[in-house]
Parts: sequence; C-alpha cells; structure tokens
Amino acid sequence: MRTKSLLAMLAVTTALTIPTFAMAREVTFTTNMRNYGGDGAYLAYYVTDARGKYVGSLWMAGGKARYYEHLSGWYRATGGNNGEINGITGASVGAGRSLKVTVDLADTLFDAGYQLHIDSAVEDMRDSPNEIVVPLTSESSGQKVKGTRYIAEFSYAR
Repeated sequence: MRTKSLLAMLAVTTALTIPTFAMAREVTFTTNMRNYGGDGAYLAYYVTDARGKYVGSLWMAGGKARYYEHLSGWYRATGGNNGEINGITGASVGAGRSLKVTVDLADTLFDAGYQLHIDSAVEDMRDSPNEIVVPLTSESSGQKVKGTRYIAEFSYAR
C-alpha cells in the first residue's frame, strides 16, 4: 500500500515533467468561469489523498506569486511553497472565459480515494477555497460540477 501511495504521489508531482510515466493517461480539465464582474481569477488545482493530505499540485492559473496566499486551501497545504508549481503555471482566467488544461495523471489516482481541489481568488473580491472538490473516479469523469463562487462549472475527461 505504501508503494502504491508513493507511486501515485510521484505521478502527480511529475505529471507534466514525465509525460511517458508508466500507467498514466491524459486528463483534460475544463473550467468555465461565471461572469462575476471582476479581474481575472487565480485558480489552484491540486490533489489530496483519502485522508485529506496534500499529494501534489497540477496547475496554477495566475502568475503573480504575491496573490497565491489568497488560494488559501492550496497555500495552507503547501506552506506557500512556490516550488510546487514550477513549470505548471499559466495566465489568470477572465470572467465568462474558459480554461482547458491537459495533464498526465497516474491511473493509480483514480478510484482510490484521491480528490481534486480547485481554489479560486479574484482581486478585491472574496476568496473561494475548495470551490470545487471532486473525487478522482472513473464514474466522475465527464460529469459537470457547479462551483460555489467564480466557477460556473468544471469537468474532467480521461
């Protein structure tokens, strides 16, 4: 069991740096934003295990590190370690826009109790930690999930 957890953790933390990782497949995240009337949203995508323990970061939308503390679930889980997102950042996402990101995830993360979290934050507006929390399961693939504040809907496809 411990080896399986280590393998899954390595697969998450190296998802974009080792695209040919054994037993991994492409997963596409689609995030549609509401017309919330503010600046571009920062989004942090990260995974926790069945006990809620942080496993790894998958994507960060928003490039100014000074705002990362507003992604409080991610920030607390990582201790604000920007090294967790080296090479996996992109632009913030504007109101009414969509973001589509494809990453390689290990098959061992699916149907094993892992969850994908998305925190969101918009300048001069309320932060939204854990705006999306969805289990990484075969059954959840393709299912649309509504956000609580800035995200209209989110889905992932394997």
